[in-house]
Order: sequence, then structure tokens, then C-alpha cells
Amino acid sequence: MIPFFPKQIATKAIYLYLGSLAFVSLFFLSHAMQPIYLVMGVVWVTGFFLLTSYCSRVWEELPRKQLLWYLFLIALGLRLIWVTISYFFYIDKTGMPFEFETADSLGYWEDASWLSTQKWSVVRDYLFNSTKSISDSGYLLYLTYLYKLITPNIFVTRIIKAFISSATVLLIYFLAQRNIGEKGGRIAAIFACFMPNFIIYCGLHLKETEMIFLMVAYLERADYLLRSRHYNVVTITVPILLALSLFTLRTVLGASALFAFVTAVLFNRNETIGRAKRVILIAWIALAVATLAGGAILNEAEGMWQDRARHQDAKREMQTERGVAWAQYATGTVMAPMMFVLPFSTMVDVDQQYNQQIISGGNYVRNFLGIFVLIALVYAVFIVKNWRDLTLLWSFVFAYLGIISVSGFSNSERFLLPGLPVLLIFASYGIVLLNEKNYRFVKIWYYVVPVMLFGWAFYKLGSRGIL
Repeated sequence: MIPFFPKQIATKAIYLYLGSLAFVSLFFLSHAMQPIYLVMGVVWVTGFFLLTSYCSRVWEELPRKQLLWYLFLIALGLRLIWVTISYFFYIDKTGMPFEFETADSLGYWEDASWLSTQKWSVVRDYLFNSTKSISDSGYLLYLTYLYKLITPNIFVTRIIKAFISSATVLLIYFLAQRNIGEKGGRIAAIFACFMPNFIIYCGLHLKETEMIFLMVAYLERADYLLRSRHYNVVTITVPILLALSLFTLRTVLGASALFAFVTAVLFNRNETIGRAKRVILIAWIALAVATLAGGAILNEAEGMWQDRARHQDAKREMQTERGVAWAQYATGTVMAPMMFVLPFSTMVDVDQQYNQQIISGGNYVRNFLGIFVLIALVYAVFIVKNWRDLTLLWSFVFAYLGIISVSGFSNSERFLLPGLPVLLIFASYGIVLLNEKNYRFVKIWYYVVPVMLFGWAFYKLGSRGIL
């Protein structure tokens, strides 16, 4: 078993990125990214792979308490640096501290700023009795509470996001450590600490940072409940409440959370889940679902599921009409098998998609780590055969990404982001399981990744009739 992220693999990942970026930029020279975004991508990628490799080796024998402090403080420092840099970067580029072509971010800011000046009766009516989606109410309610306490402040809000994201790193450690062992847990937490996507979202006014915190907290508490021999009303109620809170942030996330919990109760072979405990937990879940029945949350979830195919067809048709001719092939059947590596890294400048270019380095990290996710899943099912012990994790990520794959957002980084914490845990498990026999698949992946990146650049340009 490998207790750290090998320097050899990390170095190879950097070389592949630099080579692919150079080749794609030269091949599509007229659509090469601006220097600032090229530099950002290089910094994100080299920083992630060098730091994760170094820290996983140096911190291998570090006492747990010291490790957790290091993880939290370094994660917080990186996030605060990016919050500050991005704040002034966006002001310089867009004229306001919001990302390019901002929509939801600005809407959240304006709505919450207004609601913070209103009575709670107005807040309640606006969020829960109007035509607004339930899946937007949770974040707006949080911002309203926050702004009533500190008055509306964009920069302070993002500083708080940095603390929340840093706490998420620790939760990922606890969740991973119980599922894949101490070595894998450390690697997963280090991955989360330096993951560019998590850092970048701290500088945005979107709900993803808080949503991922609640999601990981739910998985961690649900996993603790499933493995604990001692359970009571509190240990059962907390994960249920966390799962229900996800419905107020993204409906499909809450549905996937409850599905994963029920699946884990039914299939997990942990000896602590006796017959009586299974009955109690299933009954509790049934009660929670019954509470939702007939309500706005369940109606919204049902409508979303029934309309998933229509939304996907409508998006493909819209893209085709706008000139993205090849979008007609992005069906759920095509996208579903690729969900463990999506979204692809953008290495060309198309339609001024600067947000995608900023985060392209983080997406490359996801693309590269995909092979380790595959190794982990293959070993869990066919070799180690411990897939039942990992039921909560794989059932959640399969359910969530599966639903996204048949929606109109199958390559949307923002919608795929909630699956990333679990994918990082599986990637860490795949690294721990590396040996001479399965490393040959990683060597093959070294050739697959550049083809993947060039193919995506070719698709983005070709589908718009540019080539």
C-alpha cells in the first residue's frame, strides 16, 4: 500500500498538463487563451500536484491533531489569499467584485441585501410562499441571517466562506479515514486542502461552498451513525436534518442524500447495523419522506425528475441553434460513462468563457485523477470486494452524477462540483491500492489525458463551426 501521493506521478501530471496546454495553444493559436489565464492554469496545476505530493510524504507520520491543524490553517491561508486576489481581480476585469457574466451571484447578493432590511414575515413570504424555487431558499436565508448580523458585506461573506471550506477539509478527512483507512484519509484531506475548485469558489458569491460543507457534513454524520454501536435521537436526527437542508440548496442533492442513506442501511454489511437498527433507521427515513409528501420540496423534486429529459433536449436544441452543432450528441447515454472525469479542462478561448478558463486547471486535476477513481471502484467490486462497506459513498455519488448526466448540465462544472469530495476520496483509495500490476493502467492514462484535452478543444471549436 502506498501511504502518499508519489512524486513520480505528480511530476508526470504536471508535464502532461504543460505539454497538452502548449500543444493545444499552438495548434489552435488563433483561439489560444490570454496569458493571464494560461498562468492561472499552470499555477493551479503545479501547485496542486507539487504540494499534495510533498505534504502527503512529509505528513505521513504526523500526529492526527497536528495534521488537522496544519490542514485547516494551510487551507484557510490559501483560501483567504484567493478571496483577496479574486476580489480585486474581478473588480479590475468586470467593474464589480463578481465573476464574468455574473447571474446567480449578483442575484443572491441583491436579494439578500434587500431581505436583510425587511421584517422576518417578509423574508418568509418571499422565500417560501412566493414562486421562488425551494432549492434557492436555503442560501438566501443564510445570507439574510448573516447580513442582519454584520450588514451586507461581500468581502466578509467570502472570508466566512474560506473558513467553511477549510472546515470541509477536516470533515473529508474524518469521512475518508473511516471508509478507506488512515493513509487514504490523509491523502483525501490533502487533496481537498489544495483542490483548486474548492479554493476558487470561496471567491465567488455562489452557494456551492456552503452546499458542499453541508453535504460532506451529512455524509460524515450518516457514516458515523451507520458504524456506531451507540445511537440515539440526536445521532439519528442530525444527518436527517442535514439531508433535508440540502433540498433547500439543490433538490437533486437532497434526493441523492436520502437515497444513499437508505441504500447504505440496506446493503452495508457492517456488523453494527443489526436488524433492529436497520428497521429503526428505515422507519426514520420513511417518516422524513412522509413529512415531505405533498409539500413543495417533494413536488419540486418530482417535477425536476419528470422534466429532466425535456431540459436536456431543450439545452441541446438551444446550443445547436446558437451554432454549437455537435451538442446534439451530448445525450445522457454518452455523458453518463464519463461522469467520473467531467468536466473537461478548457484550453481554448471560445465565446469569452473566462470563468471556465480560470477554473480549467482545477478541472484538469479532476481529469487526471479519474484513473485512480476507476482503480478504486474496480478493486472495491472485484478484488478487495468491500463495496458494501463503501455503499454510502458510491450510492450517493452515482445517484447524484447519474441524475446530472441525464439533465442539461452534464458538463457544467458548477453542477458536477458536489460529486468532487467523494471522487477525491475514491481517488485517494486508488492511490493507496497502487501496485506494480495496476500501475500499467495509470501509464495508459498518461496517453488518454492529452487526447481527452485535445479532443475537448477540438469539440468546442468544431461544434461552433470555427474549424
